[in-house]
Amino acid sequence: MDLDKTDRKILSLLQQDGTLSLSDLAEAVNLTTTPCWKRLKKLEESGVIEKRVALLNPEKLDLSFTAFVLVKTSDHSHEWYSKFVLTASEFPEVMEFYRMAGEYDYMMKVLVKDMQSFDRFYKKLVNSVEGISNVTSTFAMEPLKYTTALPLGGE
Repeated sequence: MDLDKTDRKILSLLQQDGTLSLSDLAEAVNLTTTPCWKRLKKLEESGVIEKRVALLNPEKLDLSFTAFVLVKTSDHSHEWYSKFVLTASEFPEVMEFYRMAGEYDYMMKVLVKDMQSFDRFYKKLVNSVEGISNVTSTFAMEPLKYTTALPLGGE
């Protein structure tokens, strides 16, 4: 989808505050509500806006232990891949999950309460699917930057 300056401004504002009313959004981008609403609907229908959510503070919910889990497998069949992706994706502790190029095949960002919680997660993970040949985990000491706002450019 080709985005103009106004679309990018709408997206930028919504990334900062998804609760903005239509009238406040329209005013901020110098439109009346009807054209702003039409742009918003177009952004939603095209899939540029996937969903609107509340971002929670993990520390306030006692979830301040972040681990990055790197997984290697010796089985690269489609069947194994499908089973592993389905199984790992069902763990609520897995916040992000990627298939990787390089030394490791998969990487997960895992968020839990503490080391004991991570150990329980780790044991469930490695016992859930056969064919995992190596798991390496690293732990975040301090978050330095976290954002959900995409770099839109052209603003």
